[in-house]
Amino acid sequence: MPSLMEKIDSLLRKGVKITDPAGVEIGTEVDAGRIAGEGVVIHPGCRIRGERTLILAGAKLGAEAPATVENCRVGPGVELKGGFFREAVFLEKACCGLGSHVREGTILEEGASIAHTVGLKQTILFPFVTLGSLINFCDCLMAGGTDRKNHSEVGSSYIHFNFTPNQDKATPSLIGDVPRGVMLNQRPIFLGGQGGMVGPLRLNYGVTVAAGTILRKDELRPNRLIFGGAGKAGNIEARTGTYSSASRIVKNNFFYIANLLALRQWYREVRALFVGEKFPKALLDGLLYNIDSAIAERMRRLKEYSEKLKAGRDSTLSDVWPVVEQELSVQQEARGDQRLSDSFKEKLVETISRNGKNYLNAIKGLPAAEARQGTAWLQGIVDAAVDAMLKPLKRA
Repeated sequence: MPSLMEKIDSLLRKGVKITDPAGVEIGTEVDAGRIAGEGVVIHPGCRIRGERTLILAGAKLGAEAPATVENCRVGPGVELKGGFFREAVFLEKACCGLGSHVREGTILEEGASIAHTVGLKQTILFPFVTLGSLINFCDCLMAGGTDRKNHSEVGSSYIHFNFTPNQDKATPSLIGDVPRGVMLNQRPIFLGGQGGMVGPLRLNYGVTVAAGTILRKDELRPNRLIFGGAGKAGNIEARTGTYSSASRIVKNNFFYIANLLALRQWYREVRALFVGEKFPKALLDGLLYNIDSAIAERMRRLKEYSEKLKAGRDSTLSDVWPVVEQELSVQQEARGDQRLSDSFKEKLVETISRNGKNYLNAIKGLPAAEARQGTAWLQGIVDAAVDAMLKPLKRA
């Protein structure tokens, strides 16, 4: 097994720029063959760990502060400027500022970015989604927007409240959705700074939330402006173990999981068409790994929630949980309407053959009719999964 300096020397020979080789730590388990040479820059103080770590051409680590990168897949042109990054996937030109704390189950798609001091875990940001500074945004999927100038955004000092007084995290919020969001043709969603969301919530495209507002309710109508201040003042007796809105919470979890299933199929059948130099199979494998991790996390948290409901004398979900898990297992292999998916992919392959394997250009270049067809295919996967998971509860 090569020593640290031998591994660094091999990276230097292939063109990696390491300005202070003595100030960089690379784990013995790291496969140097998974680190590209062209344009890769590793600044002093960086630590690279994990046998699954992948770093592609043009990636830059630690420009603003030391960066620890552990079992991450780092796409071309990605900038991880400083902080801690573990078990995350970053697609082309994603960017994370100083003080980032990015953990398991996180995916930043093309051009997605976070500014300084942002915490993410089990978070999926679609292309161009932008988060400001001093934000905690765990357990969310956010989509919306069409390009770098027209994108969904979260203002600084925003919090997604993802932990309840009853100590459960069945709280994932769906900001936009997968079937429409992947087409990169929806209106942006804006969450104003100094605000927050109490998960699990669902928001539609075109929603703008004014600065300082705390969201506590779903908004499924498009193009709304929501504004408000702090919650209503009060001081009342409170007891742990009491649960309100359980039905809505469970249903929102089902919708979130169903959207992850649709995204998984999108990665399997559509993203796979773009495997090439800038999007190698190892990067696709990372997306699928994190989606599977995200589905498992959401099911684990929902099962814990069902057990707490049972302790609070509502055993409905707990009683049918084995059936819910079985239904989900079936839906994980569902591919949706093959007529729709085959027709959609046929048009996409034609676009790729003409214009090359540029994912963003290909998806944005789809005619409206084809984009609607792709959305209908994915929406069918979502609807079928939600119906399947709700069915045991309706029979109970």
